[in-house]
Amino acid sequence: MSHTVLVCDDAIFMRTMISDILAQSGYEIVGEAETGVQAIERYKQLKPDLVTMDIVMPDLGGIEAVREIVKFDPAARILMCSAMGQQALVVEAIQAGARDFVVKPFQPSRVLEAVQRVLG
Repeated sequence: MSHTVLVCDDAIFMRTMISDILAQSGYEIVGEAETGVQAIERYKQLKPDLVTMDIVMPDLGGIEAVREIVKFDPAARILMCSAMGQQALVVEAIQAGARDFVVKPFQPSRVLEAVQRVLG
């Protein structure tokens, strides 16, 4: 059985890029979200094996969304994806409950390595 993934990013082209990389490697994309609030709602609905989460999103940022998802499900597996590789944000995302971090622009191999690490 393939792992299920919820892809969260405010940019549709980034959601498409991540979805394509993962789908081509056999992952099942069960949903997408373009805001932090949608990410939390869809997580609770879909209970995916993995969430990819952008840091900068409208209405509720990715780090806050991670905190809410982890509050709901402490076992949630979340991979942060962001163009902003600033160390402080990486640390904050990991402290919030994210398991790993990839920086845009993505190299498909790096995304897949991170996904495999997060899924263990």
